[in-house]
Amino acid sequence: LSLKFIDTEQFQRLRDLKQLGLTYMVYPGAVHSRFEHSVGVYWLASEAIHRLKTYQGLELGIERCDIQTVKLAGLLHDVGHGPFSHMFEREFLPRVLNGLKWSHEEMSLKMIDYIVDEHNIEIDSESLKKVKEMIIASENSTSKSSDEKHFLYDIVANGRNGIDVDKFDYIVRDSRACGLGCNFQFQRVLETMRVIDDEICYRAKEYLTIHKLFAARADLHRTVYTHAKVKAIELMFVDAMTKANDYLQIASYIDDPAQYWKLDDTIMKTIETSSHQELKESRDLILRIRRRDLYQFCNEFAVPKDKLEHFKNVTPQDIICSQNSSRPALREDDIAVSNVKIDLTRGRKNPLESINFFQDYESTEKFSITEDQISHLLPACCQDMIVRVYSKKPDLVEAISEAFENFQMKTYGMKTQVHSTPEKKKRPRYNKPAVF
Repeated sequence: LSLKFIDTEQFQRLRDLKQLGLTYMVYPGAVHSRFEHSVGVYWLASEAIHRLKTYQGLELGIERCDIQTVKLAGLLHDVGHGPFSHMFEREFLPRVLNGLKWSHEEMSLKMIDYIVDEHNIEIDSESLKKVKEMIIASENSTSKSSDEKHFLYDIVANGRNGIDVDKFDYIVRDSRACGLGCNFQFQRVLETMRVIDDEICYRAKEYLTIHKLFAARADLHRTVYTHAKVKAIELMFVDAMTKANDYLQIASYIDDPAQYWKLDDTIMKTIETSSHQELKESRDLILRIRRRDLYQFCNEFAVPKDKLEHFKNVTPQDIICSQNSSRPALREDDIAVSNVKIDLTRGRKNPLESINFFQDYESTEKFSITEDQISHLLPACCQDMIVRVYSKKPDLVEAISEAFENFQMKTYGMKTQVHSTPEKKKRPRYNKPAVF
């Protein structure tokens, strides 16, 4: 049954979606695809459900159809993913659709129905319903078909506490692709899990291993996914796609699975190799990316801990309102701002608080670990908010950097950035004249 889904053009499309979008332009090894990741999650989902069946199968009533639905959910959870990782749905679509909410999880559900109909795949409606519910379990933890076997929904997309095989796969795969070490061992988590009161719980002695899952994820966000150069390239390409949208009608593909599956990372090449005048601005931006003439990073600051709760995203307009009158007048289109939120999956809460543990394999009771029982070496704050500002024109770095510092003083009464913008960055960078 899984092969019937894999051997469709809609699933094979995932080969043309890089797992980390444009990150490979900074980390050259990050060229792995959503296809690899999806097959990996399928395998890990299979490992998890088979382990539970081996040790608790009779007690939990795990049947063949349960194994099949969990594995299919792992395989198909990203079949509706957009191009260029999360940039497509979080940054491009809100800009061209006036903030309209759209999620790749919901698109995955539509795509699954489309694949079943288009390829006449024989799967009973109840199993199909459960597969789809398991995929959106993290978005809506109450959408379960029945009152039993809720633990099955903890495996692929865990809405209860965020521990799931999707993370197991991408944390290890992304770390390896980017040449980073990874001290999280998912094997230990798989080996020590068991179901108590219809919920997957974990052996208490492994709470530090589980914390490493969330810490490794946060570290990837900080050093890879939101790397300052990666964000500069993404900001440029979002601008390029936004300018190309009217002509290419990219956003019109998102409502119809029959059209949507044709959308992949080749959009960049389509724009880059087009000779249409309507795409000239977009083409020029991609050329700048290719030639490493990127939006210039001016500086960043971390939002003070006591200001996180009421933080509002900083906009180019905020920076303009703080500029020095002696400087050349800045325009909104001169500035790009990236508001980066990094947490341990539970916002400002400690993720360990929402996880239930057991003492040993004879235990029949679950319990949570309170904050005062957790190692004092672990962070007391579980969220960072970083504001980065970029100049779209090299000669405006100094003016924008000063305006950014003024904004911090006006907002927080102090400069919260770690270092000043280097003088060499402030100096205009001109392209060398061509030699013929």
